[in-house]
Amino acid sequence: MSLDLQIQNSIRSNVSLAGLTSMRVGGLAEYFISPRSSAELAESLSWASDQHLPITIIGAGSNLLISDQGLEGLVVCTRHLRGIEFDEHSGQVTAAAGEPVARLAMQIASHGWSGFEWAVGIPGTVGGLVVMNAGAQGGCAADCVVSVQTISLTGKTHLVYPQDLDFSYRTSSLQESSNIVTGTTFKFQAGGNPLAIAADTEAKLKVRHTTQPYHLPNCGSVFRNPVPQFAAKLIQDAGLKGYQIGNAQVSELHANFIVNLGNAKASDICSLIEHIKTVISDRDGVVLETEVKMIGHF
Repeated sequence: MSLDLQIQNSIRSNVSLAGLTSMRVGGLAEYFISPRSSAELAESLSWASDQHLPITIIGAGSNLLISDQGLEGLVVCTRHLRGIEFDEHSGQVTAAAGEPVARLAMQIASHGWSGFEWAVGIPGTVGGLVVMNAGAQGGCAADCVVSVQTISLTGKTHLVYPQDLDFSYRTSSLQESSNIVTGTTFKFQAGGNPLAIAADTEAKLKVRHTTQPYHLPNCGSVFRNPVPQFAAKLIQDAGLKGYQIGNAQVSELHANFIVNLGNAKASDICSLIEHIKTVISDRDGVVLETEVKMIGHF
């Protein structure tokens, strides 16, 4: 299969995906590209479409579990799509899909704008934040999104507004869409005290670092909270903290996290997830739903 001459130096074959996920697991991508511009992204999508290849989008890989068998087709990593623009007049900021959420939160805080302090400890990118309506400490993406820029598989760009995003707990209509997020515009409260907002942001980051296993590879919260209950409490009360399959372990620090103790396989993590679901269903009559996205063959 010959590649388009314009992108043949950018698309690679048989690329390991383990290093591109925060869990450090996953097989090979049949084809892989990490575009550095919207134009390169559009070209790669067009090439994959012409070749009738499935397309998988990943950002920071922080809420993702990729099969040991890898992924067929083209894997597009958006982490090099970067850029942040502040509009002082409107109190809006536009960030590219590959911008790290934590970096954006710190820049907004240092700008003296409030309303995004909750996001400082989220390890993903802006694209993933919006697609899954990620949140923490009482805040979520839906609270501050003004519009989302997307591109279709045929290269057409679209602007999508909150009323069409169907935001709800840890989900949005973007999860079912074939369109790809390229950027998002947010609105915050301008004119605050940068030092005070930065201090609040740092305090929230400290809380996350002391209550979550940042020192080990993990994929963030594994399960959605079955409101009004909390997944972590159910798992902890069931005595599953520290439970291990292979080198995948329920975190001793936070029961809704699974950590990779070293050389864990995606299949180990998947088996551990299923074990937790079975135990909680049998013990509490609660069906836990995964928050982590599992892709590939399991």
